[in-house]
Amino acid sequence: MKVCKTVRQIKIEINKAIRAGKSVGFVPTMGYLHDGHLSLIKRARKENDIVVVSIFVNPTQFGEGEDLESYPRDLDRDCRLVEKEGTDFVFAPSAEEMYPHGYMSYVDVEGNITKQLCGKSRVGHFKGVATVVSKLFNIVTPNKAYFGQKDAQQVAVLEQMVRDLNFNIEIVPCPIVREADGLALSSRNTYLSQKERQDALILSKSLIEAEEMIKNGERDAAKIKNFIINNIKTVEYADIDYVEIVNAKTLEDLDQIQGDVLIALAVKIGKPRLIDNIRLEV
Repeated sequence: MKVCKTVRQIKIEINKAIRAGKSVGFVPTMGYLHDGHLSLIKRARKENDIVVVSIFVNPTQFGEGEDLESYPRDLDRDCRLVEKEGTDFVFAPSAEEMYPHGYMSYVDVEGNITKQLCGKSRVGHFKGVATVVSKLFNIVTPNKAYFGQKDAQQVAVLEQMVRDLNFNIEIVPCPIVREADGLALSSRNTYLSQKERQDALILSKSLIEAEEMIKNGERDAAKIKNFIINNIKTVEYADIDYVEIVNAKTLEDLDQIQGDVLIALAVKIGKPRLIDNIRLEV
């Protein structure tokens, strides 16, 4: 495995692979990897000749007062983990490499798809995501790019961006990976105290129970939403950002549970803001 820290280095390696007729699978990450990230790498390894993993904490997707400076980082640890999964190249640029002095260009996916859910409280977040991912796509030029469904809105935004800007790249959404007790894996879980970690289980538990209500015939989105909110409120210090039920592709609000449905939530449990969701066809 080779670690590349400049755009020039990684492009030289990718161009060699492309000239040799090899397919490229790409897993963009912000590092401090867990089994969710590793599941994406495993999938990419099965489906491509070459696997590239980027490790870059992207400053343009963090808003004022968010955890950019404290976001967990450990490049050596991450490299050991991805090497075990058969990664060929790690691209680990600095912020200065990605956004050199005088940088001015950004990608902004407008409309409901970026203004719903996380977009309501994290203004500018998806502009930062779309910008860095479009840059990474242009640098790595993969055939397929792998993203976790836990970030369902991010997946929807990037699918829209790829269509709109004619990237010749397939976005591959991959299932949420959870702890044995149901908590969705996240790098931010490291912020949780033991009690907060236990209390955070209310998120996945509420989603599972909501899914069971739908399987038993409930179709009123407001009732499902209120059920989830009331469940979460049993943790007194939980701070709900949103609980929403939307169309999984357009992220438009649903009154009735039908079609391709995404039930998504974001809740602060202590310091970290945790997200989770379920997607189902009704």
